[in-house]
Amino acid sequence: MRLPNTAYTARPWRIHELVGEFVLEDVWKLPTPGGPDEFARFVEIYSDESRSKGSFIANALFEIRWKLGALLGLDESNAGLDSRVSSLRDRLPEDLRTGPRGPDFGVFTSLYLTDDEWAAELANRTCHAVMHMGWVSDGAGCYHAEMAVLVKPNGLFGKLYMAGIKPFRHWLVYPPIFRSIAREWQRRNVGRIAD
Repeated sequence: MRLPNTAYTARPWRIHELVGEFVLEDVWKLPTPGGPDEFARFVEIYSDESRSKGSFIANALFEIRWKLGALLGLDESNAGLDSRVSSLRDRLPEDLRTGPRGPDFGVFTSLYLTDDEWAAELANRTCHAVMHMGWVSDGAGCYHAEMAVLVKPNGLFGKLYMAGIKPFRHWLVYPPIFRSIAREWQRRNVGRIAD
């Protein structure tokens, strides 16, 4: 479920120290009800490359994007982290730089992992982007994950690209990915209860 931007901006996340020049694109609540100490398990499930990533349509959109990216040179190594842009790891405070990094997954490189935050970044010719996950209490003892997507578009082309993919992200990409996460979360919870 989409959330207002204040669901992210009102919290004292450590990522705020790093992304002042980024634009907040999206904030989402994920269907992952759990306890206070289950964030590491959520990160493991979310970053699991073997897990189904969503629907046929979402997977087809990713394939089209990678093919267009190869054709247009959007994802070449000279367009990425530490080439076109510096990694945000260079800005991390000492405690985050020396603490757990978290898993890399897909095209994302992990920045840091704490007990309730995980951030990963990517860069290509269109943008420098950060995916931030937080483990949020509902105030009654239950927790869930919230995802924020922050972007620093690369010029006019990057702004047009981000505007063009927004409806696809909102309707065809994120919802099936989150449903896949929810199914895996429930499956693993059933397995844990049975043990």
